[in-house]
Amino acid sequence: MTRSYIGQKDKIKKIARSLGLKRPNQFVLRKDTPYIKGMIKKLYYMVKVEEVE
Repeated sequence: MTRSYIGQKDKIKKIARSLGLKRPNQFVLRKDTPYIKGMIKKLYYMVKVEEVE
């Protein structure tokens, strides 16, 4: 996550927490599923996504 979610709507906070993001500059690994892609799409302005092989 590149930005803090302080001041964001509750829905955005819940999505970030469900992805496992708790604080700025934190990294998490998730499988590439449509469900995860949809959650990332909601947080596009707050997260940086990189593909790891």
